Amino acid sequence: MPLPTVILPGYFARAIEYQALEASLQQLGFPTVTVPLRQRDWVPTLGGRSIVPILRQLDRTVKQVLKDYNASQVNLIGHSAGGWIARIYLGEKPYTIHGDVTDSVLGLWHAHPYVATLVTLGTPHISQERWTKRNLDFVKIHYPGAFYPKVKYVCVAGKALYGKQRLGQWLAYSSYKLTCGDGYCWGDGITPITAAHLEGATNLTLEGVLHSPRRAGIWYGSPEAMKSWVPYLA
Repeated sequence: MPLPTVILPGYFARAIEYQALEASLQQLGFPTVTVPLRQRDWVPTLGGRSIVPILRQLDRTVKQVLKDYNASQVNLIGHSAGGWIARIYLGEKPYTIHGDVTDSVLGLWHAHPYVATLVTLGTPHISQERWTKRNLDFVKIHYPGAFYPKVKYVCVAGKALYGKQRLGQWLAYSSYKLTCGDGYCWGDGITPITAAHLEGATNLTLEGVLHSPRRAGIWYGSPEAMKSWVPYLA
């Protein structure tokens, strides 16, 4: 029987934006719950600050899903920033770089025994951007690559837009450059392919797939794209 699945939205995204993806997974037999985030829940994390408020909501959701379905593990899907936040959640290293948590709450994380598969969709696993670099460096230093051998890591990138300094491609160029240092490359319009993959993971690149469900066109949660990564769910 498929494991229950938890979706962690991307940065400043709301749970409601993932209703179609959630419904599609349900139809495929995966009991699915999206972490019930609203845009205002992200406000305390602005400017590269601590993402502990998001980790707490993720933790509550995972524990509730484990209880509701009498399961020992879940699949975890992280879209965009949700992917690297999920990697912090798996870990056991003290996430104290922002000084907002103490030893008494560190036990909230250490979740890798409860996650069978981590799927990251268009996640920037590296960044040169000063507001996110501190958090991503923490992940890179403490949990490099597909860090936990008992967790199946599946990292999905989109190849839809080539970054150029011209009309229609400026956003992609700027975002790619802030992420990996080079704007002239392929990606999903926000995350370059090179940043979306991890060493040791099952790395997929999907042609024509865009970053966000907010844009017209095919994104990671569209039925056409899901065919490539859903088979990896436990």
